[in-house]
Amino acid sequence: MVQFDVKWMYELITGIYALSIIGYFFDFIQHNRRVNRVAFWLLTTVWVLQTFFLFSRALSNNRFPILSIYDGLYFYTWILITFSLIINRLFRVDFFVLFTNVLGFFFMMMYIFSKSQNQYAAEPIDLVSEMLITHITLAMISYGFFALSFIFSCMYLLQYRLLKRKKWTLRLKRLGNLDQLERLSFYSILFGVPTLLIAIILGIIWGYSSSELFLWQDTKTVGSFIVLMVYAVILFFRTVRGLKGRKLANFNVYAFLFLLVNYFLFSTLSDFHF
Repeated sequence: MVQFDVKWMYELITGIYALSIIGYFFDFIQHNRRVNRVAFWLLTTVWVLQTFFLFSRALSNNRFPILSIYDGLYFYTWILITFSLIINRLFRVDFFVLFTNVLGFFFMMMYIFSKSQNQYAAEPIDLVSEMLITHITLAMISYGFFALSFIFSCMYLLQYRLLKRKKWTLRLKRLGNLDQLERLSFYSILFGVPTLLIAIILGIIWGYSSSELFLWQDTKTVGSFIVLMVYAVILFFRTVRGLKGRKLANFNVYAFLFLLVNYFLFSTLSDFHF
């Protein structure tokens, strides 16, 4: 029963932590103060849960849990979150909070996987397996966001073509206006990129924690990194370079086609993922 409660605590912290990172990433791109505040309070909730868990373990073991490498990872993550909250409150350096907590999330996942291997190895469905399911689920959710972006881009290109040819039909009105379609496509990518990043982090740590042979040069692994980079480049062109319109929509269509290649072709060439 105690083990179940500990796993439940880990999963709760992981879920809230991931939502906080997505919120900070959204604010990083869109400069949305409301989302920033929500992300801040989510991160504060993670810190409260981590602090409670840290000191409860210290009281139960009659020592501060930092003497092993695994406990040190947890304490290090707690320090990173503490510093990021303090700096964010005093100096409002939001980008620092985002980058710090991506690193903190990585170390948190390393701690959870390494701890679960030692404590729950005898259980048929342990925390590592549950995190593998989370990795797959988040990856599929990110692919869903990218699919939405692809559809909106296709609708944009169709709408653009109809307007170019001056075909004023009912179909033209039902497609929606160009600004709306471009904005919805952009927001879909904006949510998909941090979701895929978190999924990749979970997948890498699971690969090193499982009994399977994990290879960085695995085709599906390399392909997933390329997909992430491609969509990150789209965000860069959209937010920094100010690229909009038909060129960006075409770029988005090509990106999704590569995503399909990664999902179907590279998966069959990958012994590890298969």
